[in-house]
Amino acid sequence: MSDNDIPETPDSPFRHEQTARDEAPQFVLPLVVHIEKDAPPARTDALETAARAVLVMLSDERSLGEGEWAETMRLWQDARIRKVVRRARGGEWRKASALPGITVTGQAAEVRVFPPVPSPSSRLRSSRGYPIDGWPKELAKLQVSGTELDDPQPPGPAAAEGAVLWMSPDVGMSAGKAMAQAGHGAQLAWWELSEVERKAWQAAGFPLSVRTPEAGRWRELTASGLPIVRDAGFTEIAPGSCTVVADHPALRRRAPRP
Repeated sequence: MSDNDIPETPDSPFRHEQTARDEAPQFVLPLVVHIEKDAPPARTDALETAARAVLVMLSDERSLGEGEWAETMRLWQDARIRKVVRRARGGEWRKASALPGITVTGQAAEVRVFPPVPSPSSRLRSSRGYPIDGWPKELAKLQVSGTELDDPQPPGPAAAEGAVLWMSPDVGMSAGKAMAQAGHGAQLAWWELSEVERKAWQAAGFPLSVRTPEAGRWRELTASGLPIVRDAGFTEIAPGSCTVVADHPALRRRAPRP
């Protein structure tokens, strides 16, 4: 399948090529996953909880209209869409939980999502011309590595209702990277839905599943017309890698047949 078979908008925030979004101030959405040494969450549970956390942040009243997070949320969505997942345990988690944000729980996983902060590469400058570092110290010192998680048992079939975020069977990723990619997929689905469809999904509690299809099914999904995440290649994987297909019942009904 050629690159031309991948349906993307010309200015997609998930394209690896240079776009107009690169000229805007760059922000990062921080997510922190709670991982205790003796009781880590299952990998799929963590991925699904991270994806749901992104949706909760996008739909929160503080992120909309004149809400307190609305300006940074708009700036973040006008630029590249970057997410960084860090891990915390014990006192680190308690300190992170005290910062403004939203904690979302899964079966056992806990993920706290925070309002976007300026990226280290951001064009935002202080009055003296220095780059603005918006990371709270409680988050800045948390580790990005160490989010290696496993599924004790293979996940069952995807839920009949809600979205399915299909992860590429061809791209190996750490759990932290995969959590960010699942969040990207959830966000693409959210953007593609109508306001009525968004409200219905939100009212249902954002039901979703994260699954990895067989190779043949993956090829069908990438040619289905459903939204696709192609990673910009900042970490771990090559630029342009196709990582997630966002499959929501409303989008499935609208997608053209391959």
